[in-house]
Amino acid sequence: MTAPATASSQLEDAAAIARALYDLGPTPVIACKADPRFSYCLYVPKTLGQGGEPPELVVAMHGTGRGFTGYRDAFEEFARWNNCVVLAPLFPIGVLGDDNRDGFKYMREGEIRYDHVLLAMVDEVAQRYGLSFDRFALFGYSGGGHFAHRFLLLQPQKLWACSIGAPGSVTLLDPTRDWWVGTRNMAQLFGVAPDIEAMRQVPVQMIVGAADLETWEITHKQGGRNWMPDANHAGATRPERLASLQKSFEAAGVSVRFDLVPNMAHDGLRAVPRVQDFFADVLARRRGGAAKAA
Repeated sequence: MTAPATASSQLEDAAAIARALYDLGPTPVIACKADPRFSYCLYVPKTLGQGGEPPELVVAMHGTGRGFTGYRDAFEEFARWNNCVVLAPLFPIGVLGDDNRDGFKYMREGEIRYDHVLLAMVDEVAQRYGLSFDRFALFGYSGGGHFAHRFLLLQPQKLWACSIGAPGSVTLLDPTRDWWVGTRNMAQLFGVAPDIEAMRQVPVQMIVGAADLETWEITHKQGGRNWMPDANHAGATRPERLASLQKSFEAAGVSVRFDLVPNMAHDGLRAVPRVQDFFADVLARRRGGAAKAA
């Protein structure tokens, strides 16, 4: 005859069920403890803690449409096969009550530093799961591409790879123009100038569709929220602007893999398989180098 379960064992069983439902696999949306105005969801491999090497972290940044769960889900298979945790942040529209859709793209909005918010999320996830993410991979498309390349300018030492997808506007490594068009006053605004040597250590992919030629959303006009002199000088279309960013990076000695995808318009989910190939290549070299060092 089976002995009745104790209250302690029942609690343990309930905790195990809750962990399997809510902490592993695709998770619910979680408020960021450092600033609950922002939130995130995760994909966590169900093999976590079952031995082997600890997982790496991939951050998938949404665009203007805030489709963050879609990007999380698009990386699920990659995460399972490559032993990675996926973090998909949500930076809502209008966190200051002004309906601003673009604040996160330019890294500063009022007192908010979006690079710091992401780093707080990364630390929170690492603590929650007993892991360490000194560096992570970052992918962003469209508005997320804005965020990804500017995060790289501000925090290159935090990244083991960066994939920059089809940003509508770019910040060039240009010391003759102010932020956000260039980097002349970056140290005054953010307390840090571009660390070119650190950027050179980060594998960079730039990806955009060859048919991504609509300009209605990306042409800055005087009087607009993000208008400044030379706002459109990097080119008229997304491929042209991303090519200008590539040229800017490569002139500074930052190597770039440039993927101009044939017959693709503005479609971030369609770009994901090429991003995953890029991350998988970098990850294999990263893990191979760690194994040799050991």
